[in-house]
Amino acid sequence: MDLQLYEYLQTYLTDRRKQLFKEVLAQRTRHFAVVTEDVYQLHNTSAVMRSCDVFGIQDLYVVEERFGKRVDKEIAMGAQKWVDIHRFKSTKECIQELRRKGYQIIATTPHDSSTLLHEFDVTMKSAFFFGQEKYGVSDEVMEQADGYLKIPMYGFTESLNISVSAAIILQEVVTRMRIENVDWQLTENEKLELEFQWTQKTIKSVDKIMERFYNQKKT
Repeated sequence: MDLQLYEYLQTYLTDRRKQLFKEVLAQRTRHFAVVTEDVYQLHNTSAVMRSCDVFGIQDLYVVEERFGKRVDKEIAMGAQKWVDIHRFKSTKECIQELRRKGYQIIATTPHDSSTLLHEFDVTMKSAFFFGQEKYGVSDEVMEQADGYLKIPMYGFTESLNISVSAAIILQEVVTRMRIENVDWQLTENEKLELEFQWTQKTIKSVDKIMERFYNQKKT
């Protein structure tokens, strides 16, 4: 990260925008991550991304082993600017990367042995897997999972739309995470790097501005 460039680009932001970035970054977390696995309907992944932003989740992992998709910007409502999207061609590679980063793998499933949402241990660094609309998470996720999680349901319907499930789970675990004695906030370096990214995504014609900055440094 080029600190001089960061400081230069900051001059293009209003004081209100800079303050908003700091306020949002103070609420961001990597204690939890969300994974969508081969979600077929484009609007579902986009809606999950929007929920990630709303609840302060910085990282969305997207497995596209069978269905390659783009983000639906209209439904994401700009969330693609603020949430980091990590794309994987296989579930195996995604799980390996999450384990490397210290996450336990949690499959969201109505499986009988699943932990009820209100009983889930929010102190553990966790990645929540949401599967394909019709079939749920894959057999590989079920086999590799460190735990299973379900939302209590009391009616005739046995499942929820993936984006609704993600929003319900994130609201619950994020709220309780903030109450528990959990070191959930980003490091200062992480905040600075994200602020740098967000600044670049906010400024119009940023490529030209950056080119001008480096040309001035040469002279």
